[in-house]
Amino acid sequence: MITEARSWGGRIWRIIKVLFWLILALLLLQQIWEPNRIDAARASVLDRFQQQRKSRVIAMIHRQDTISFLGVPVSRAIDIEDSEAVLRAIRLTPPEQPIDLILHTPGGLVLAAEQIAHALVEHKGKVTVFVPHYAMSGGTLIALTADEIVMDPNAVLGPVDPQIGDLPAASIVKLLDVKPHAQISDEMLVLADIAAKARLQVAAFVAEVLLKHLPKEKAADLALALSEGRWTHDFPITVHAARQLGIPVSTDMPQIIYQLMDLYPQAGAGRPSVLYVPLRRTPPGRTETPGDSRGPDRRAK
Repeated sequence: MITEARSWGGRIWRIIKVLFWLILALLLLQQIWEPNRIDAARASVLDRFQQQRKSRVIAMIHRQDTISFLGVPVSRAIDIEDSEAVLRAIRLTPPEQPIDLILHTPGGLVLAAEQIAHALVEHKGKVTVFVPHYAMSGGTLIALTADEIVMDPNAVLGPVDPQIGDLPAASIVKLLDVKPHAQISDEMLVLADIAAKARLQVAAFVAEVLLKHLPKEKAADLALALSEGRWTHDFPITVHAARQLGIPVSTDMPQIIYQLMDLYPQAGAGRPSVLYVPLRRTPPGRTETPGDSRGPDRRAK
């Protein structure tokens, strides 16, 4: 009996091990297959939009991506790899062909954003930038190159004032006016010098970009407003505010852009913080009262 019990115990243990390795293999296959499936779906939507518009469609969408088997979320921003990829796509586009750039980004490296902006300004075909949710900082700098900016009615742009580390350049420069130089550390004085140069450089670059669409004086005024540190760096420039600043903005956003954004779900495990269910569509000619689940046209007898 003891030998038989041990035999059954060994069999159960082997079954558990087989199930463990089988589940692990399935999880690994899912990690490999799921990104490819999503990439294929995104490519399909981009291709459809490209065929509709007869243009080169480029999407630069920065959301949290999950990497590795553990699904660790990693935030994205504009970097040199992005500028290399966008510049390659522009280089492979015929000079007269329109470019449609779908932009969703918190900003990022100034150098990378300026490279993309410069390439778009030099492109001869029409450039349209679509902003379905937000394009802040360097994203706004890129958007300013467009012949047409299309924003969701609730989407926002942002100031392009440079940041030195985690500090706004404008605030560093202001420190020199509110505190005696003798009481400021050497390191902060060096940062103030860098901040002053950064403000001038960004303002000059933005003004040069805006000359594509605006007269010299208006381009300089708008460049100064966006880069001088008038607002905090995360200040939302709405559609209305953009128009007041002299930035031409349309809100005629194609539905296919939202379909593409649905394929970039926010990463992260656990319960989502926002939930909703699809609206029920009542067929024409049918009316229902709240709480009535027995159908239409109930008449009192």
